[in-house]
Amino acid sequence: LPARAVALRPCSTRVTLEGINKPVIDRIIRVDHAGEYGANRIYAGQMAVLGRSSVGPIIQQMWNQEKDHLKKFNELMVAYRVRPTVLLPFWNVAGFVLGAGSALLGKRGAMACTVAVEESISDHYNSQIRTLMEEDPEKYKELLQTIKQFRDDEREHHDIGLEHDAEAAPAYSVLKTAIQLGCKAAIFLSERI
Repeated sequence: LPARAVALRPCSTRVTLEGINKPVIDRIIRVDHAGEYGANRIYAGQMAVLGRSSVGPIIQQMWNQEKDHLKKFNELMVAYRVRPTVLLPFWNVAGFVLGAGSALLGKRGAMACTVAVEESISDHYNSQIRTLMEEDPEKYKELLQTIKQFRDDEREHHDIGLEHDAEAAPAYSVLKTAIQLGCKAAIFLSERI
């Protein structure tokens, strides 16, 4: 190399995997990626039905945050070398159907769906935060920061749903319970498959 030339090294988007609990991290990133993917599909379904209504801009705002979340988990999957769940094609369809179906009940139905899903996801993120804190908060500092921020965003979406009459949706408690059972099943499966 000439005296003034600088040797370039390719940058790596990967993190140091030494000393991490790979099975725990794989499970966390895989399920969170699947959850953010599913949330994107739910909001896509809601926008397909209610996008031109008065609640469309609110749904779009929440969806934009979910797009950012998914982008970050796509990056983390590469960085930590985590494979996605094989259930993504199913979550693609199921998420859109849930979003569109709840939106067909009107604004309140869509918001009830948002409350149910976001409450489930923020509770799940809290569980992951506890797990990482028990493992080693310093070692997982960046991942903890990401999950905490996304949990806060999900709580905000939950509150937006309540502010927009989610609890006035037809059969709200039944709808919420059914959606949350579906979320628990999706979480269980996506962590493992």
